[in-house]
Amino acid sequence: MRLFRPCFLAGWLFTEAIFRIKTTEKVLYLTFDDGPDPVSTPQLLEILKKYNIRAQFFCTGKAAEKHQDLMTQIIAGNHLIGNHSYSHFDGWTTGTDEYINDIIKASVLTSGKIFRPPFGHLRFRQYKILRKKIKIVLWDVMPYDFDITFGSEKSLEILKKKIKPGSIIVLHDTITSCANNIVGEFIAYSLKEGYRFELLD
Repeated sequence: MRLFRPCFLAGWLFTEAIFRIKTTEKVLYLTFDDGPDPVSTPQLLEILKKYNIRAQFFCTGKAAEKHQDLMTQIIAGNHLIGNHSYSHFDGWTTGTDEYINDIIKASVLTSGKIFRPPFGHLRFRQYKILRKKIKIVLWDVMPYDFDITFGSEKSLEILKKKIKPGSIIVLHDTITSCANNIVGEFIAYSLKEGYRFELLD
């Protein structure tokens, strides 16, 4: 079973985390996880530049450290950098101290203000500690662009069907994601439908 939106329980537990921006205005928030990547990041930046769209890049500290030139390009495009941990640990299977320290390590290379947990997995104890230190951002729409068995057409269809005012969309800045193949068409569709794209800060 695929969940294109977060389960109700997550919203009930993590009350201060951001899943969607509450608004009646037709505004969307486009986010990319797991980068930067030497192949996919330049392609995404070019597409965003073409449509004059700003987005949120939730980068891992490890990738940011390895590809500092790409981090510079993301910032030069006036996009927002977010913290996606250093090592991409799964919060459900990682001890709290190790998990928190990994995020702190990444904050120097990415952001100390805004964080997205890898896989969206977060223990309640981890959440209680993090919410005092950093803004936690999850998502409203997940089109499974990272799953090569799902297919680009289905991912694009999910995006078109599930967005609504204030939606936070998660895509992936990786070579295996189909995001580069669909994001241009999705942006064009959204603009035609009267939406605009903004940054979370």
